[in-house]
Amino acid sequence: MQFDRLVQWFVSILILGTLGTVMAQFDPVGKEPLPPIQGTLFLHGGGDVDAEMRSLFVSLAGGKEARIVVIPTADPSNPLDSKKIDVWLEHSPDSVEVLHAESRDLVDKDNVEKRIANATGVWFGGGKQSRLIDVYSGTNLEREILKLLTRGGVVGGTSAGAAIASKVMLVKDELREGFDLLPGTIVDQHFDARNRSERLRRALDKHPDRVGFGIDERTSLIVRGRQLLVVGESGVHVMLAASTERPDRTDVLKPGQRADLLAFRRAAQARQAAVFPAKQVIAPNVAKGALLIAGGGNLPDEALEAFVQLAGGKEARIVYVPCEEAKVIEQEPGMVRLFRRAGVGHVDWIHTKDRKVADSPSFTAKLDGATGIWFGGGRQWNLVDSYLDTETHQLMHAVLERGGVVGGSSAGASIQGDYMPRGDPMGNTQMMAEGYERGLGFLTGVAIDQHFSQRNRFGDMALLKRAFPQLLGIGIDEGTCLLVKQSKAEVIGPGQVAFYDRPIGSDTLEEYTSVTQGAVYDLETRTLLEK
Repeated sequence: MQFDRLVQWFVSILILGTLGTVMAQFDPVGKEPLPPIQGTLFLHGGGDVDAEMRSLFVSLAGGKEARIVVIPTADPSNPLDSKKIDVWLEHSPDSVEVLHAESRDLVDKDNVEKRIANATGVWFGGGKQSRLIDVYSGTNLEREILKLLTRGGVVGGTSAGAAIASKVMLVKDELREGFDLLPGTIVDQHFDARNRSERLRRALDKHPDRVGFGIDERTSLIVRGRQLLVVGESGVHVMLAASTERPDRTDVLKPGQRADLLAFRRAAQARQAAVFPAKQVIAPNVAKGALLIAGGGNLPDEALEAFVQLAGGKEARIVYVPCEEAKVIEQEPGMVRLFRRAGVGHVDWIHTKDRKVADSPSFTAKLDGATGIWFGGGRQWNLVDSYLDTETHQLMHAVLERGGVVGGSSAGASIQGDYMPRGDPMGNTQMMAEGYERGLGFLTGVAIDQHFSQRNRFGDMALLKRAFPQLLGIGIDEGTCLLVKQSKAEVIGPGQVAFYDRPIGSDTLEEYTSVTQGAVYDLETRTLLEK
């Protein structure tokens, strides 16, 4: 992708909105998943910041309306060199000014933070990051920079100006406290050029719940919301510390490559949590209520009828849960109207992308007294982001506890198992996506895939089964459903359900049992029952 096209593409994403002893003083990341960042970060790994990089930064800051503040304090030699403004004026922003304080005493005294208040972009020059922290950490200027991000501005920097973006900040082999502009991470620069992988790995060993970003020279990592984009000449190393069950991991993002920030953060945190999935075999069993798990495509009439009857027929109280990336759904979903046409007297729906909302009584009230829940199709990671381990999630399980029914199609099928396949936010081809492996867990001990025969997903499930032989793999065809009560699973619809129930290394040619319309499979004993 040519650089000018890359600039246009990324700016359009912003407009559309899709896209040691020192250790004890740092706050832990915590167990709650971190949200996307606000604003945009432009982290350059050092070396030459060429004209194309500066042009992209100015474009992200507003182009001809950009108001840029350059902070050269990290430079110990000549921070007020006029060239520090001239190189930015070449790109025709509305204004460029230099902000520099010799000491932290002068920062608040001179009210320098007021010069950030109207800026759309702030750029930290390279040099010694300790100078930036010694002068600005904990001052009003640092707080004003966070406000700039909150209102959608851009904060960037090269070398030292990139390293200060993370709260755990590397200064040679010492760890100090940076600005925490990119929570849950450790940022290092001059990465390949100065062979710094081992020092970043040592830092992650002390803070294993964080993601390491090693940015090479003449390369930038751009972060917007949850979107990561690499531009420049080299690459960005994304590193995770080893856990008791997984070795350390390094992904290398090349120029033009995108990735998901939240997936890396969740993977780092998951490595510090309890082992998942559990090593032992867990017999799948729905002790109370029932599950209807649909493989996508058209829902058979008999399956819809069975779901409505299990929910209470005309007296049912059904809540529909869309699987959407959009923050707001303007129109009533079609599935709600379908349930009304099926004779259900009380149908409602819920949707949020805010986990705090999913914990609020005003949101969860619609689940009080619900007798059925139906999850829509889409990308299942959306449901994880919104509801996993929230009060809403607990109330969903409560529907089963009082004898109700939970159903869903496609993504709404995969989310029902405790292991969730195809959770990668960047696409649905990766079967196992670290950080997005946990589903909502209505049926434990299983991994459920959908569109199975139609998308030839047999090999994918075999791969997952070899990685986690303790799981029962379930692959459901389109137009086909699995009705589960206790340990018994009945197939409804014209397709097949493949149960990956063979032990690894068995002498059988096939790794699964194929079950068709009307047949019942025992999930606990992993046997096909006679009709």
